[in-house]
Amino acid sequence: MAVTEYVVQNWALILVLLGFATSLISTVFLEKKVVIRMYELIAEVLILSVIVFIEFYLADRSGFQPVRPYLIAVRYSATPFLVAQIIYTIIKKQKWHIFIPAILLTIVDFISIPTGIVFRLDETGTMKRGPLGLLPYAVVGVYCILLIVLMIRHSSKQSTEIIPIVYFGFAFFSGIILPFLIGKGYAGLFCATIAISVFVYYVFSILQVTKKDPLTGLLNRQAFYSDISSEPEEISAIISIDMNGLKIINDTEGHTAGDKAISTIASCFLRAAKRKQSVYRVGGDEFVVVCRKVSEEEVLDLTRRIQEQVKDTPYSCSVGYCYSSDGKRPIDELISESDANMYAEKQLYYKENNIASRTNR
Repeated sequence: MAVTEYVVQNWALILVLLGFATSLISTVFLEKKVVIRMYELIAEVLILSVIVFIEFYLADRSGFQPVRPYLIAVRYSATPFLVAQIIYTIIKKQKWHIFIPAILLTIVDFISIPTGIVFRLDETGTMKRGPLGLLPYAVVGVYCILLIVLMIRHSSKQSTEIIPIVYFGFAFFSGIILPFLIGKGYAGLFCATIAISVFVYYVFSILQVTKKDPLTGLLNRQAFYSDISSEPEEISAIISIDMNGLKIINDTEGHTAGDKAISTIASCFLRAAKRKQSVYRVGGDEFVVVCRKVSEEEVLDLTRRIQEQVKDTPYSCSVGYCYSSDGKRPIDELISESDANMYAEKQLYYKENNIASRTNR
């Protein structure tokens, strides 16, 4: 029976999709629109798996050959749509225009049914590629590259985020390469590849949320203490940063304005930081950068970049650092000295601007 055969062939996929859908029910870390888009993605993958099964099921039944070109066109068109849906789901502020290339490819795929420009079926029912036979793979490839670029751009560029992105890229690019290596058999694996990849990334994202500050997207206080306890001998420097005048903003403009100020300067720190430089929000307006295996010149360059970035905003901050050339200084000592240097700069800022530091941290 066809239904039984479908379930047997796709049981692993069905379990993954059910697990994914079940986990979304209880999540409190994602925006409602993101959750809805993920449910749409789950439904699309399931529907595509059914279409792929029907296509290959009918391939051995001569009476249904006229239906197959339409199923092939849907399969070719669905793949870029799924990748576009993933971009639309996991990349913030992504517009619907991301679907335009997939829509254009769909039109070309269905034009191919009478013309054979992308694919055709020969007299034996075997599918042959037309002049534009590689176009669907090219469109998917472009989407995959765009997805990886956008994910990296929206990440903190730390290894804890880059490694899962590399995994994600490997999984998706396998969908372009493997069909040429193992033939049409990969079509049955594609839906499982998509489902497992997105589910793994979703689990990773939830785990990351527990380490992230929800207001700024920086690593949080718990992550800071966890990270400095791991291989402390690699820590070259601690940079302490404190925003100037947050109390005035909260008292005169409200806490919403204060939150905006904090998130604005936090984005400055994130843009300024490079590889081996992790940024944490450890308090209300208190931030720390942990530098591993870097030179003192690189630390000074980072502090200059931070100040340059913040200068382009209506806000200001005080920065201090402590450097350890051999990595043997205790972390508590690095933090204490870094804080002392930062507070010395803060006192100078308040003195130069004739502000009472006691009431205007």
